[in-house]
Amino acid sequence: MADDPISSRHSQWLKGVLDLCVLGLLATGDQYGYEIARQLEGRGLGRINGGTLYPLLARLEGESLVSGKWKPSEQGPERKYYALTVEGMELLQAAAPLWREFAGRAHGVMGGGR
Repeated sequence: MADDPISSRHSQWLKGVLDLCVLGLLATGDQYGYEIARQLEGRGLGRINGGTLYPLLARLEGESLVSGKWKPSEQGPERKYYALTVEGMELLQAAAPLWREFAGRAHGVMGGGR
């Protein structure tokens, strides 16, 4: 059976903006990976699996856009909490308006601006 073309497009859109969405969530406070995934899903972006999220977090950490710190958990093992760095906040503040402008233009091209 062929892949659902809508689902495939959604995945591509998400791939292009997921890093900014994660930075946006972290702008509200430190969070651990599973919590980030739940927040993204709760905001309508769909289920983000660990095989997508954790490599993204590692890349953001490697780029010094987020920092990670292990903290004890009241339930189970320690959790790695991620925090937005100054560099991450600067990137978010610069890129978010550009994304909104791009998304608005795309919306207009598809007939939403009539």
